[in-house]
Amino acid sequence: MTAQEIRKLSNEEILEKIKNGKNELLNIRMQNARGSLEKTHQMSLLKKDIARMMTILKERDMGGNE
Repeated sequence: MTAQEIRKLSNEEILEKIKNGKNELLNIRMQNARGSLEKTHQMSLLKKDIARMMTILKERDMGGNE
């Protein structure tokens, strides 16, 4: 998900996506620990998406223009 797509969402939608992303990340970590994770790059992509969403929320809290 790109930053432009995230900025179009409301704060509530972003918070919901963060919550879902963290749950998915937990599942991916468990799969990785069991050795059944085939696409190991998913973990880093999901972490970056969550961080991107949290950054945009922080920008909004601080009164950023974007």
